[in-house]
Amino acid sequence: MYATAVCPYCVRAEGLLRRKGVTDIEKVRIDTDPERRDEMMTRTGRRTVPQIYIGDYHVGGCDELFALDHAGKLDPLLRGEAV
Repeated sequence: MYATAVCPYCVRAEGLLRRKGVTDIEKVRIDTDPERRDEMMTRTGRRTVPQIYIGDYHVGGCDELFALDHAGKLDPLLRGEAV
């Protein structure tokens, strides 16, 4: 998950993932590493955080993560099943 230290959406997304039992969230702090910010923008085409990946699947941001959960697709994705 690409994130910054003060982003409330990053905190919210991380909270949902932790409630789902995800304990190994790799956070890439783009506020402290400009090269990683450039990497995020190249990889996702977006400038906002969070940018969340589950495996190789680009979920998007916090709203997309919650939408996946609401649609019942987040749990299967976390188990490694196709979306």
